[in-house]
Amino acid sequence: MKLLRFQQGGHIRYGEVEGDYGDTIYELLRTPFSGIERQGNSYAVQQIEILPPVNPQKIIAVGLNYRDHAEELSMPIPEEPLIFMKPPSSLLANGGEIIYPAISRQVDYEGELALICKTQCRNVFPHEASSHILGYTCANDVTARDLQNKDGQWTRAKSFDTFCPLGPFIETDINLYDLTINTHVNGQIRQSSAATNMIFSPAEILSFVSRVMTLYPGDVILTGTPPGVGELHPGDRVEVEIIGEEIAVGLLYNTVIEETS
Repeated sequence: MKLLRFQQGGHIRYGEVEGDYGDTIYELLRTPFSGIERQGNSYAVQQIEILPPVNPQKIIAVGLNYRDHAEELSMPIPEEPLIFMKPPSSLLANGGEIIYPAISRQVDYEGELALICKTQCRNVFPHEASSHILGYTCANDVTARDLQNKDGQWTRAKSFDTFCPLGPFIETDINLYDLTINTHVNGQIRQSSAATNMIFSPAEILSFVSRVMTLYPGDVILTGTPPGVGELHPGDRVEVEIIGEEIAVGLLYNTVIEETS
């Protein structure tokens, strides 16, 4: 099942999506964190504005979580997830514009699979994690790489407004071991790796994070990026597509513009 968050008639709502890429939207009676029940209204995708799929209290991300990415960088496999945070103000909807900061000279894409927390939870065991996950979506952990290297820590580089494109849909029914994460820039493939290359599974990551902080419905966890990370430039179109043999999580696309003020 695919879900989305959208605006229509000045109101923000959740909907159930028919078709892999959003042919018809059926409005939900309440948020999906309280149960999924159709309200009765339906819309064509052209009638609505698609928003980031959630309005989270926090966004947690994981660094170096693909074996082939660690090999690419000649770095050792981490013994536990390396976590950092991006502010909710960095969220950007599908189709939105990534703003290239004037103070940066290298902005990189990082296509990722993200999970959406379903419940408030703390100290979750990995085998319990699935009951606390609403579903999965596409993400792009945009990073000002030169500032990351300059600062020696990641907060500024990861936190600019528009640096967390997310969406467009939440897929609730996927086989994690059947997924491939692909990133294209201007139609050319730059990243492609199977989710089976993850060092820590989404369940293990959620469990680890929940032992540090309380998670709330709608919180987002980015699960790491495959090899092939590279630069973006103003004018580029970047696409993160996550697909399986039977179900596609979705296609997230954004364009890049220069900061003007």
